[in-house]
Amino acid sequence: MNLPFLKKPAEKRKLTEEEEIEASAAPLLDHLTELRRRLIVCVAAIAVAFILCFFLSRRIFDFLIIPFVVAVGPGADGKDPTLYFAPLEFFFTQVRLAVFGGIALAFPVIAYELYRFIAPGLYRRERNALTPFLIASPALFAAGAALVYFFMMPMLMRFAVGFEAGGEGAPAEFQLLTRVGDYLSLITTLMLGFGVAFQMPVVLTLMARAGLVTSAFLAKNRRFAIVLIFIAAAILTPPDPLSQIVLASMLMALYEASVFAVRLAEKKAMPEKDEAAA
Repeated sequence: MNLPFLKKPAEKRKLTEEEEIEASAAPLLDHLTELRRRLIVCVAAIAVAFILCFFLSRRIFDFLIIPFVVAVGPGADGKDPTLYFAPLEFFFTQVRLAVFGGIALAFPVIAYELYRFIAPGLYRRERNALTPFLIASPALFAAGAALVYFFMMPMLMRFAVGFEAGGEGAPAEFQLLTRVGDYLSLITTLMLGFGVAFQMPVVLTLMARAGLVTSAFLAKNRRFAIVLIFIAAAILTPPDPLSQIVLASMLMALYEASVFAVRLAEKKAMPEKDEAAA
C-alpha cells in the first residue's frame, strides 16, 4: 500500500556559495529601498541617542573635564580651576556634546545596519571573516579614546600650565584661562582623531584579505608609511607638536601590528585557497 504521508521528507540540499549569492540577488530598486530603510534606522538611532545625550550633556561634560581638573589642580586661593564661557557658548557646547555622544552611542546600530546591507553580496566565508572586525573596530576606537582621556589630555594640560608665569618683579603675568568651547573642541578632536587612527589594523587587514596589499608590500614601503603617518597625525590632531608626536608614535606601532596581522591573514588564507582550488 502506498501511503504518501508515511514517506520521509526529502532532505534540503545545502546551497553552494554561488547559489546563495544568486538567491540574494535583487533589482536595483529593491536595493535602493532597502538602503533608504536602513538609513532611516540609522538616523532614528542617532536622533534618539542625541536627545538622550543632550539631557545628560552636563554630566558628560563633567566627566570630560576631569583630566583638566586633575592636571591643573586648585589655584592659589585653594579653589578648583575655572573654565570661562561666552553667552550661549555653553548651550552650543551641550549641543556639540550631544552630537558627539549620539554618534558614539548609535555606532553599533550604524555598523550593524551597514553589515546587514552588504552581507547578501558576500560569500559565507567572507561574512564569517568580517565578524571579528566588527568587534575589533569599536574596541580599537575605545582604546584610542581612552588613551586621549587618561594620558594625552592630562599631559597636554600640564604642558599648557607650564607656560604660566608672573609674580613679583615680573613685567607681565601669563595665566591659563581655558574656555569651555576650546577645551571641548580639543578633547573631542583628539578622541575622534585617535579613535579613527586606531582603525589602521582593521583597514589594512581587510585590504589584505581583499588582495589589495600584502605584508611584503607593507614592510617594503615602511619609510613612505612613516611620512604619511606624520602627515595624518598633523591633520587629525590640534596644531600642537606634542599630540602630533604621540599620535604618530602610536600609529607607527599600530602599523607594525598591522604588518603582523596581515601576515597571519595571509597564512590563514592559503589553506582556504587550496581548498577552493580542489
